[in-house]
Amino acid sequence: MKSIIFVCLGNICRSPIAQGVAQEYITKNNLDIKVDSAGTGSWHIGESPCDNSITVAKNNGIDISRQIARQVNLEDFQTFDLVVGLDSRNMQDLKKLGCKEAVKLGDFGFEGQDVPDPFFFEGFEGFDKVYNMIETCVLELIKQKC
Repeated sequence: MKSIIFVCLGNICRSPIAQGVAQEYITKNNLDIKVDSAGTGSWHIGESPCDNSITVAKNNGIDISRQIARQVNLEDFQTFDLVVGLDSRNMQDLKKLGCKEAVKLGDFGFEGQDVPDPFFFEGFEGFDKVYNMIETCVLELIKQKC
């Protein structure tokens, strides 16, 4: 079984969306892939995804409301076949934590772009934009790597 973990900063907006999109695709296509998400930071451990991430996922037919934020750890680098950072800062943090082989999500369909934190956009449109980018990249990642 292949396995993927998506990693962003706090594990409450981008990486839960990526996990949800991947899980939906995996389930619909009857694939044998384990998927999870985590954050490099510790300040949201135990929290649900943010309301706007839950809403944008729900608007696209995906329920991420039961996910619980956690922090990425050294064991994850051994457990998961693919460690996927959502932006350049996440990639730097993963390397500092000892992950030698992380890939950047934006390398799969968005020419290496960072998946931006939707909180830096004004209004809900940022979540729509980030969702669409994540969906494109996650599906391409699975097609190429799994």
